[in-house]
Amino acid sequence: MSRLVAACLALVFALGAVTVLVLVEPAAAREGVDGRHGREGQEGQGGRPTTDAGKWADEIDPVGLANLGRVLFHDPALSASGSQSCATCHDPDHAFTDPRQGRAGRAVSIGHDGQSHGVRNTPTLSYAAATPRFQLGPNGKYLGGQFWDGRAADLEAQAGQPMLNPVEMGMTDEVAVVAALKRNPAYIALFDDLFGPGILEDAGRGFGAAAAALAAFQRTPEFSPYDSKYDRFLRGEEKLTPLEEFGRYVFITWNCRLCHMERKQNISPKETFTSFEYHNIGIPPNRAVLEAAGRPDYVDLGLFEHPGIDDPGQAGRFRVPTLRNIAVTAPYMHNGVFADLRTTVVFYNKFTSKAARWQINPETGKPWGEAEVSANLSLYELQSGLSIDDYRTDALVAFMETLTDRRYEPLLEARRAAAREKRDATGKAGYDAGTNASTD
Repeated sequence: MSRLVAACLALVFALGAVTVLVLVEPAAAREGVDGRHGREGQEGQGGRPTTDAGKWADEIDPVGLANLGRVLFHDPALSASGSQSCATCHDPDHAFTDPRQGRAGRAVSIGHDGQSHGVRNTPTLSYAAATPRFQLGPNGKYLGGQFWDGRAADLEAQAGQPMLNPVEMGMTDEVAVVAALKRNPAYIALFDDLFGPGILEDAGRGFGAAAAALAAFQRTPEFSPYDSKYDRFLRGEEKLTPLEEFGRYVFITWNCRLCHMERKQNISPKETFTSFEYHNIGIPPNRAVLEAAGRPDYVDLGLFEHPGIDDPGQAGRFRVPTLRNIAVTAPYMHNGVFADLRTTVVFYNKFTSKAARWQINPETGKPWGEAEVSANLSLYELQSGLSIDDYRTDALVAFMETLTDRRYEPLLEARRAAAREKRDATGKAGYDAGTNASTD
């Protein structure tokens, strides 16, 4: 048995990790974490690296690189307290989101110290590899990149930032991260075999190598299986229910496609249900999150926080998230302000209807509240469609539920069961996608 395989197996058994095979391209530049950025949960999605470290793509065993990334992803030793790994906030059993409860519920993640809270929701890492590098698109709109504000250009740039974020994993610098790696002889053997002898003797190169491995793992099929009911439907393996099929029709023909489809005509087989663009849709602040973070007066400016962007017209804009696994990755929006998927659909009626009922948040029984940033609203997209009635809302939710990966369908069934139990207890109207029976 080679030293590389032996070392990897030792780490796998020590951490309880399982190896994964993948073809990858490694390392890229990283962006530092400053005071503005020490505020949100981990959230990686990204395209391909373009720095000189990209040469590793032609020199490194792709299987070994991804396997190393998997071990690193589950290793709490990469946090300052030794208690939090990437998988803590991106639990593979919960669609790579954070299932833990903090002072603001599940809206934001808790830091390695058990006390710190960010101000942004930790989104799923599902389908990370589909997001392009951060760029100004041909239509003059920014798109792609990692984090809600796109401050990391690609997956490699994103992978290292949580380790250095003071409210996440809390490592002081790259030197501290590489020192933690060097304390484990198995890591030294793995990094030497993959990247060349002495790679960890240079903190910058060693940190870049770790980020490359983490990015490689996130490009494996474990994160992007394309095996949901919807995918199986496209392959002719399964049929949609009438409600789900109607929801698919509503999604394509109404204004959902303007932000949640890369292609504007029909849906491609590998659609991740996002344009990758940045929009301000008028989300109100989440006061519980701001209180938990100890920043009650903070206003999140979104894309305007991206280093190098000085255009006030980008304030309040956030990257449109994927709808893959959306039904099992609550809470929703960049600050986790909505707990229920149906609420997120109903919210858009605020802009397309003057009816009193659509101006009320069904979760609170109160008005939706003013937008955190009232300027730069994407009014064309928000007002281009008609208001969505109850049946169409139910259909859209039912369709979005079909985007749940096979692995997480038990989570979806548990959510449905909980919704039925709550509805039975309160007598409140709702829907049941499993039977296509709307109770409205």
